[in-house]
Amino acid sequence: MISLWKTLRQMLRQWWTWLRYQKYLLKRAWLLSLSLPSIERCARLSWCIRSLFDNRLRWNGIIRYEMGRDTVSLTRSDALRAMTGGVLENLLDKRLSLGRQARPDEVWPDLSEIALTLARRIEQCRESHPTRPVILSPFHYVSQYAHVYIIEEIRRALRLDTISAVTGVPRNRYVKDAAVMPHIQPLHTNDAGNRNNLALRVVQALRRDGVVVLFADVPPFKMEKYPMDTVGVSILGRPSRIHDGAFRIGARMDALLLPFYLQLAHGRFDAHVFDAITLKSPDAPQQLADCISDALTNNYPLWLMAGHPSMYGFSCVK
Repeated sequence: MISLWKTLRQMLRQWWTWLRYQKYLLKRAWLLSLSLPSIERCARLSWCIRSLFDNRLRWNGIIRYEMGRDTVSLTRSDALRAMTGGVLENLLDKRLSLGRQARPDEVWPDLSEIALTLARRIEQCRESHPTRPVILSPFHYVSQYAHVYIIEEIRRALRLDTISAVTGVPRNRYVKDAAVMPHIQPLHTNDAGNRNNLALRVVQALRRDGVVVLFADVPPFKMEKYPMDTVGVSILGRPSRIHDGAFRIGARMDALLLPFYLQLAHGRFDAHVFDAITLKSPDAPQQLADCISDALTNNYPLWLMAGHPSMYGFSCVK
């Protein structure tokens, strides 16, 4: 009787594992079938249905909108777009990461065009200032994996074997990183053992490749577990703090910072690229802060960190 019960339990576990795998395959096939307009519609529909039963999701969405209303004067017409921004990011990340794994040759024309535009801007900076490296600075908007796609296309356009990117995204978030970004060398900020030499690795990457990717708009509250140096600026007319790392490294190497942010509307990706900033300049932090203010004002609903009460007002210090 005991052996029969054990056999039955083992069969039930195998059956449950099979069901879960079939559910994963169905969800994967569904995600891969989605187009960009479909992803936007699914994100809004998903939030509207799930928020009826999930208090956390509902209030996260409401806070995202209310913070935008108070800080950048969002209107009621932007409410649903702001409240569903987090769900949209999650769907886009999963779709793009699975697509990179299942269809390595898949092409996203809008993202490819943005990457070529950025590669041309980097080449122009190199032609104007041959000895100065370039720090490419995406802002935290729309999707992290959309940036991965763009960075990979930039690497190809610049004919680099690898390109280094400073990132706080956990390893293997949805799929194996090696399958999604085989030629991107991630420099993780959340590795306690490697944080002490992170700046050194950024400098080495700049000297080797002449370009590195660094998300210079990261709010200080994202680094509360690892105290960080910040510099005082004004964002949206308020005293604020931004990470000082780009300026410390960039000034030492006389580097240029090229910031940009992604946009997504009606199933089309677009990007706003700012003028390059000379990091040795004394007003470089405020120039970057002005770019951050512009991005928040024009694209807040798709800001990945929307809704945090401190925004750029929180400051950890060493």
